[in-house]
Amino acid sequence: MSEVKAQPAGVDLEELEQLVAEADTGGRHPVGTVGRILLWVAVAWSLFQLWYASPLPFVFGFGILNDTEARAIHLGFALFLTFLAYPALRSSPRDHVPLLDWVLAVVGGFAGAYLFLFYVVLSGRPGQPTTLDLVTGTVGILLLLEATRRALGLPMVVVACVFIFYTFAGQYMPDVIQHRGASLTKFLNHQWLTTEGVFGIALGVSTSFVFLFVLFGTLLEKAGAGNWMMQISIALLGHLRGGPAKVAVVSSALNGVVSGSSVSNVVSGGIFTIPLMKRTGLSGVKAGAIEASASINGQIMPPVMGAAAFLMVEYVGIPYSEIVKHALLPAVFSYIALLYMVHLEAIKMGLKTIPQRPTPARERMLRMGLGLSGSVLAVCIVYYGIVAIQAVFGGAAPPLLALAGVALYVASVWYSSRYPDLALDDPNAPILELPRAWDVTRTGLDFLIPIAVLLWCLMVEQMSPGLSAFWATVSILAIVATRKPLMALFRKENLAASVRAAWDDLIDGLALGARNMIGIGIATATAGIVVGTITLTGLGLMMTELVEFISGGNVILMLILIAAISLVLGMGIPTTANYILVATLMAPVVVDLGAQAGLPIPLIAVHLFVFYFGIMADITPPVGLAAFAAAAISKEDPIATGFQGALYSLRTAILPFVFIFNPAMLLIGVDTWPQTIWVATVSLIAILLFSAATMNWFVTKSRLWESAALLLICFTLFRPDWWLNQVSPPYEELPASEFLSAVAQTPADGRINFVVEGVDLMGEDVRKTVNVPLGEPGEPLERLRGIGLTITQAGDALMISNVDFGSYAKRIGLDVGYDVVAVLRKADQPSSLIPIGLALAATAGVSGLQFARARKQADTKETGPAG
Repeated sequence: MSEVKAQPAGVDLEELEQLVAEADTGGRHPVGTVGRILLWVAVAWSLFQLWYASPLPFVFGFGILNDTEARAIHLGFALFLTFLAYPALRSSPRDHVPLLDWVLAVVGGFAGAYLFLFYVVLSGRPGQPTTLDLVTGTVGILLLLEATRRALGLPMVVVACVFIFYTFAGQYMPDVIQHRGASLTKFLNHQWLTTEGVFGIALGVSTSFVFLFVLFGTLLEKAGAGNWMMQISIALLGHLRGGPAKVAVVSSALNGVVSGSSVSNVVSGGIFTIPLMKRTGLSGVKAGAIEASASINGQIMPPVMGAAAFLMVEYVGIPYSEIVKHALLPAVFSYIALLYMVHLEAIKMGLKTIPQRPTPARERMLRMGLGLSGSVLAVCIVYYGIVAIQAVFGGAAPPLLALAGVALYVASVWYSSRYPDLALDDPNAPILELPRAWDVTRTGLDFLIPIAVLLWCLMVEQMSPGLSAFWATVSILAIVATRKPLMALFRKENLAASVRAAWDDLIDGLALGARNMIGIGIATATAGIVVGTITLTGLGLMMTELVEFISGGNVILMLILIAAISLVLGMGIPTTANYILVATLMAPVVVDLGAQAGLPIPLIAVHLFVFYFGIMADITPPVGLAAFAAAAISKEDPIATGFQGALYSLRTAILPFVFIFNPAMLLIGVDTWPQTIWVATVSLIAILLFSAATMNWFVTKSRLWESAALLLICFTLFRPDWWLNQVSPPYEELPASEFLSAVAQTPADGRINFVVEGVDLMGEDVRKTVNVPLGEPGEPLERLRGIGLTITQAGDALMISNVDFGSYAKRIGLDVGYDVVAVLRKADQPSSLIPIGLALAATAGVSGLQFARARKQADTKETGPAG
């Protein structure tokens, strides 16, 4: 797929590229020798990350690094590149690197890599820092804060400084968050010379997983897949009413499969979709708001979600494939709801459609049928073909599958080479002819191969995220390096020029991937200061009491407080850092206080809650980067765009509150396909009705009481159990003596609710209701040990005798010495079909009233002129 031929009129691409650079890659682009140094250092970082993630170090017995050494090299590269790529001030030069920045880059790189350079010496004297250690730690912290200011802005620096101040001034704090304070030596040792602070879990995830996923997305975009996906969206949806707006939604969803940046999503698609939307009748504010609202959701769209999603692997303690499964339905529903809102907006405004080639209905249906059946057939052939090869050839299957993949890729490129590269017309031109979907699809079938590799490794083979991303990145590297030469070979064009162009694309993609990672690497390191402060001072335990005091133990108020904190922090710091801060401080508090209130909240639900509101900050005024990027394209007020986008994003904001109280939306407790289809159908109807209520339009313009009725119906569909719980309790308590038998009877990968009592670390009596997942069926005590929980039985009494560090049981607040006092069994309640049926009947009633009113209005319009 070639790059776009026409530049949309009225859009300053240089201004947009600079906006993306300032937000994602650094605004400095020096030329000459300095430019080449910056380029090749970035390439070296990408190559290092590929080496570290690959099996090659173990194959050759060379370059094997432990986690700490790899994190140090990762931060060293990030600090070095920050001072070269990000200017100190707005007035600083963009075309060359001042001498001071060179000094800061070298010193920062040394400080960041210090644990790698002196690992053997430091491991021989733990907790005994020398003067050089302390000086390096001091300089490293200061340079990290300056790098944070350049790459992420002042707010993140302020947050980190507040926590540093808290470390030293703990004895002067109010009683509820008071601690003894720490010396400078203890602070520096904890933050810079161990893996408790800067070099902690967050930086580890950035090193192990996030870099390769960012590189994968960058290379896929470099190969032309992003433009290909957007053009497919245009071909499929452009002819519909409000088509360009629907294109923006679908193309952002497809981009979200491979990209986790809101701003780049807005710019890459918005330069085409926003002018198209304006051309068909949408205002500039609404056009920008739709693009921004669709783009921020790219971070919640599996399989490649925002960087924060990979942190959940460590923080929640479940495989990434499980996170994808839990996140799938809310993400898909959010996009479908936005499509519906766009459709309602188009109806309200009477928007025009984009012209398309006249095609007989029979031919259209035939094409659609062939497209759907062909797609299903292709997926089945690939899936069952791989399974068959693995079954027949066993250990020899991987090289055979690799050869088959190469053959499929070459065949795809050969087929694509028979057709001209597609170029998107200028959306401001008088006429725009929509391409047919297959005409677009056939030009980039090979782009599906790396995505298929990623999904197969993640979801079927259950590989680690890092190894899955490695193999997917290797496949896209091969495509970037060979696609243009193969195209030239098949088309009998200039092969040498194509090889040079492919080489340039490969190097540029490796460098751009590394530059896209600078901000994330710095953000995770700085967030490590916050996490280190929490572990050093014990602030996490104090936060439970503080939040309980503020919220009065009310879970709804706690969630509103967390949502507000996430939005406020997100106005100044990136999504990843926002997630680390709020999840570290607040997620355990919500789980713990929810358990004490008798509400067992799954840990993944809390972390997704924090994640959702972190990305919402990208569109929320007054500082929403996605809204600002969209406004730069539409030439409208960014604040007005942000407010309109926030209105469209209400359907995303409501979902976290829903899945906290109704985890079935996360497919928790949903074990069969019929259950899955039922949950998906009811939840989808609910979110569409919520969207109609917020748009104040269902069949026609809604009256106030109709919108209120739709909201009540939406609540009923999301929470039918709430109405049933008013009639009879949801659970019945069984004695602790039945706990182990209940564990034994729980199906594979099922969950169980039980109640514990004990004394917490503050010496207070606690009673908690908890929900834990159980693995494969087996002996009850062994199943519990699988989640890190050891139970000792003395007659009918059951006591927790051990909780493994870092286990799921530890993460949800279980502790040694707690007694299991009851197990909860689902009580016999009236069927949930009763409130759901009543809600659907009420929906039919509201729609019937609106249909009648719409017909009357149409009749009035028709007869009005004649009268």
